[in-house]
Amino acid sequence: MAEKERVTLIVFSGELDKALVAFNIAIGAASSGMEVSMFFTFWGLNIIKRNEGSIHSKGIMRRMLNMMNRGGSKRTHLSKFHMMGLGTWMMKRLMKDVNSPQLEELMAMAKEMGVKFIACTTTMGIMGIGKDAFIPEVNSFAGVATYLAEAREGKINLFI
Repeated sequence: MAEKERVTLIVFSGELDKALVAFNIAIGAASSGMEVSMFFTFWGLNIIKRNEGSIHSKGIMRRMLNMMNRGGSKRTHLSKFHMMGLGTWMMKRLMKDVNSPQLEELMAMAKEMGVKFIACTTTMGIMGIGKDAFIPEVNSFAGVATYLAEAREGKINLFI
């Protein structure tokens, strides 16, 4: 039997519209029988952070950064037309009106389909984010070498 084709996605953005696209692509690829890895780095880590609790960091700058940049899938906002929350609320409402899955539902679907969630340890170190800040669905914590190994085998590699 032939080895499954692979898809890797670097999720660099923590914005709602870009996260929706990333998960839609991941789900589409997984439903097509492809093996999918999502590598979350920098602001993309916000998507896979827990929605509850605080982030414990060492050092004043890291504590300030994590206070301002709490993250969590429920705190994402649009990259354009956020309008102090009104645009994001409207987009979520429009999605609901047409029965389009919300971000949390897409994340659960991706997980059920075997999509791997990988959190970037380099960014975690820079920002002072521990493993306890993330949702339990995260498969692994790894650096660029792991991403490159996945991407080397990938038929499709995307940066979102």
